[in-house]
Amino acid sequence: MRIERAILSVSDKTGILELARALSERGVEILSTGGTAKHLADAGVPVTPIATWSGAPEILGGRVKTLTPKVFGAILHDRENESHREDVTRLGIPPIDLVVVNLYPFEQTIAREGVTIDEAIEQIDIGGPSMLRAAAKNHKHVLPLCDPSLYEEFVRELGSGEISDAFRLRCATAVFEKTSAYDATIARFLAKSDGVQLELEKFQDLRYGENPQQKAAFYVARGTKPFAQLQGKELSYNNLLDLDAAMRIANAFVDPAMAIIKHTNPCGVAQRDTPSDALRAAIEADPVSAFGGIIGANRPFDAACAQAVGDLFLEVIVAPSFDDEALALLAKKKNLRLVTSSATLPELEFRSAAGGVLGQEPDRIANREQWKVVTERQPTAAELEELAFAWTVCAYVKSNAIVLTNSRRSVGIGAGQMSRVDAAKVAIMKALMPTQDSFAASDAFFPFRDGLDILADAGVRAVIQPGGSVRDAEVIAAANERKLIMVFTGERHFRH
Repeated sequence: MRIERAILSVSDKTGILELARALSERGVEILSTGGTAKHLADAGVPVTPIATWSGAPEILGGRVKTLTPKVFGAILHDRENESHREDVTRLGIPPIDLVVVNLYPFEQTIAREGVTIDEAIEQIDIGGPSMLRAAAKNHKHVLPLCDPSLYEEFVRELGSGEISDAFRLRCATAVFEKTSAYDATIARFLAKSDGVQLELEKFQDLRYGENPQQKAAFYVARGTKPFAQLQGKELSYNNLLDLDAAMRIANAFVDPAMAIIKHTNPCGVAQRDTPSDALRAAIEADPVSAFGGIIGANRPFDAACAQAVGDLFLEVIVAPSFDDEALALLAKKKNLRLVTSSATLPELEFRSAAGGVLGQEPDRIANREQWKVVTERQPTAAELEELAFAWTVCAYVKSNAIVLTNSRRSVGIGAGQMSRVDAAKVAIMKALMPTQDSFAASDAFFPFRDGLDILADAGVRAVIQPGGSVRDAEVIAAANERKLIMVFTGERHFRH
C-alpha cells in the first residue's frame, strides 16, 4: 500500500529530518505539530501544520493538538470496511498512512532533582500514545513508528515499494511495549506506593531449563543488558543461576577474590593479593568439585589468571573484563563461555513461589560494629579478619551452611543440609586441607551445642555465628569449655 500522507510529531528529533526528506522526495504529504513542524520548516522540508489540515486549532496551551475526529478517523478507518469508507468519504477525511510519534520525556523529567509533581504531570503525553495505539491497532493499513531506531529500516522498506506485513507487525508490537512501559512509569511516580510493576522483555531463549524436558528463556528489565558474552556456547538456565552466584560472592570482597561455583554453591573461594593467586588457591581448595564449575572474579581476568586455569574444564568464567592476552589463551577452549558483567545488585530481587512472586532486598553483610565477642578467649586482629572472610563466604552458601576457612581460603563447605550438625559434618568431610586451627562460620545460630562440639573436635579455633538462640548460654559455655573464640554478628544469612 502506497504511503500518501504521514503525521510527524516527535519530542526526540533524532533522525527526523532525514526521514522527512525521504518522505518528501517520494511525494508524501507531511502533517506535523508545533515544535516538529517548525523544525522541519526551518530545514526546508515542506510541511502542513496539523491544525491547518484538521481545521481544529491547538487549544489549552498545546494540551490538545491532535485529539480530533478528523485525525483519528484518518488513522483508524479500516480501508477494507465499506461502512468506514462511507464515513470518511461523507466527512471528507483523507487517510493518514504513517504515524511517526515519540512521547514526551516523562522519565527524563522525573529523573531531575527537585522536579515537582506539576512539572511531571505536564510531561504526561496524551495525544502521542493515542495516535500510536490507533495506528498500531490499524497497522494493516497505517504504519506506526515509535522510535528513531526504526527509521532506517522503514526507509529501506519504503524504497522496496512495499511495507512488509512482518515489519508492520513488529512496529505495532513496539508501540504497545513502549506505551505500556510509559504508563507504568507514570503510575509508579504518581502512586509512590509499595506496588511493584515488573517490565520484562526476553533477553534470549535458552536451550532448555534445569532439565532437557523443560522449556526456558531469560528475561530482563526492559532496555537493560546485564552482561555480555565474549565467547563459548550459549548460556544455559543452570549456567545463569551459577553465574549469578559466582558474581555475588566474588564481588562481596574488596580485595582480589575468586569463587568457583557448582550448583549455586561455592566449592572454592580465596582472597589473595593478586587475582591469579586467588584463583590458584580457590582451585586447590577443592579441585575435584571445581571440574565443570563456574569461576567468578572481582578483578579483570588477565593472562596470569588464564594460565592458572590450565587444563581445568570449566563451563563459564565471569569477570569485570578480560585482557587481550587472556582472551587469546582462553580462545583455545572454544566451548568455554566468557562473560563480562558489572555485577551490581538490584534494588529488589524476585523469584516465583506458590503461584505468585516473592520480592526482597538483596542480602548485604552489615558492618562489623555490631559484632560481639562472647567468649573468654579474645580474637586478635588477624583472627577477626579471618572470621570476616569465613562470614562473607558463608553468607553465599545455601542453608543450612557451615564454612571452614584458613588463610583467606575455604577449607571445607557444608551446604544445603537439613540440620546444622550435618552441615558441620559435611564441611569437615569435604576438607582436603587440615581443619586444625581453622575458622568456622555458621549462617544461623546453633540451636544446641552438638554442632559446636563437632567443630571443636575437628580442631576449629574460632567460630562466627549470628547468635539469638534460646540456648546461647549453653553454646557459649561449650565454646569456653573447648577454649574456642566465638563471635556473634547479630544477623543471619539464610539462603534458600
